[in-house]
Parts: sequence; structure tokens; C-alpha cells
Amino acid sequence: MKAWKIVYTAQAENDLRGIYEYIAYVLQEPGYAAGQSDRIMDTADTLEQLPEKYKLYEEEPWFSMGLRVLPVDNFLIFYLPVERKNTVAVIRIMYGGRDIGERLKSTDFTVPDEP
Repeated sequence: MKAWKIVYTAQAENDLRGIYEYIAYVLQEPGYAAGQSDRIMDTADTLEQLPEKYKLYEEEPWFSMGLRVLPVDNFLIFYLPVERKNTVAVIRIMYGGRDIGERLKSTDFTVPDEP
């Protein structure tokens, strides 16, 4: 089985940076921030083998788009498997307690090209 490539949108990269900065600077836990960021990225890397393992996000219009959600601790990784590109696009990463629908409404779902 060929491994899929993992790519992050600019929004997902900003989300990850924001998570790190909040934990490191607001909560003043830089060690925990680094560990949380690593856990999120390591978990996203597992999508290389089974990108359709996790459930579709159940709300429309994202369900019809094929948006999937992968939980990591208190965070959610939203991603799209793009079979024709053999790519998994990490679209957003957010705290599970947020108003997810509102944040997804303002999300650009353009899949980035491979780095």
C-alpha cells in the first residue's frame, strides 16, 4: 500500500501555531505546548496509511465534501483525503469546545499543492 502525502493548509498551520502560542504563552506551559503540537502532528502523520479510517464530519455541507475528523486529546483535526492526488489535506485544527460550524464556515477548503 502506497503512503499518502500529508499537506497542511495555511489555516491549519496557523491553527497549530495558535494552539502552541496559547498553551506556551497564555497558560505558560511551553513544554506542554511543544508536546501537544507534536502529538497533533504525529497523529496527523498516521493518515498516511489509512486516510479514510476516521469518520466523516456529520454536518452539512462538510459531510458531502468528504471532510473527516480525527480527535487528538481535546483537539480535532479536520482533513480531506484527495484520492486523485494521493494526498491528505489537513484543513483545520481546532479545540473541540469551539463553535466548530462557525469556524468551518470561514474556512478555505482549497487543497494545497505538495510542498
